[in-house]
Amino acid sequence: MTKAQKRERLAKIIERLKEIYPESECALKYGGDPWKLLVMGRLSAQCTDARVNEVSLPLFEKYPTPEAMANADIGELEELVRPCGLHRMKAANIKDASRMLITDFGGRLPSEMDELLKLPGVGRKIANLLIGDIFGGEAIVCDTHCIRICARLGMYPEKLKDPTKIEMILRDLMDPAEGSDFCHRIVNFGRQICLARGPKCEACPLSELCLHHEKCGK
Repeated sequence: MTKAQKRERLAKIIERLKEIYPESECALKYGGDPWKLLVMGRLSAQCTDARVNEVSLPLFEKYPTPEAMANADIGELEELVRPCGLHRMKAANIKDASRMLITDFGGRLPSEMDELLKLPGVGRKIANLLIGDIFGGEAIVCDTHCIRICARLGMYPEKLKDPTKIEMILRDLMDPAEGSDFCHRIVNFGRQICLARGPKCEACPLSELCLHHEKCGK
């Protein structure tokens, strides 16, 4: 496909997903608190959103503010986040990021990509999540669902797995203002229909727009 054809196809996919999922919201239940989304975004690495939501209830009950978490006992913090995996690194990151939020940013989450990337444990995926959900900015969250599904839809080769390269490709193919909602919808689509193993191609509402569907002949 040419770039123009990809743009046209992706525009149709975006509109179809809006019909399927009229409401677009983050799967992480952070209650509108920017700091909580920062913490939960870090905990979500190599962990399900459902597990993060579960772990976050006692976590934020014990540490309800950035100040409380910045002063947390690291051992106790590690035990609370242990179910999310990589517990030592994640505990250190969310404690240090909470402290830095206070000391370097006056307790307010920065809105710029470069500033967000200074926070411990924050990469482009989390930064984009924060920019899109908290600030309503142009953001494309390249998580595993987005990477897998957009490749199947023909936006780039399926062998490409680099999140930053994929983000830049998608930014060039769509209106970035659509990115945040698109990525939330694609997560739902990936969990319900376009599964990593055994995608439900016969029941897929995007089948006529899917390169994978065309290739496999289903």
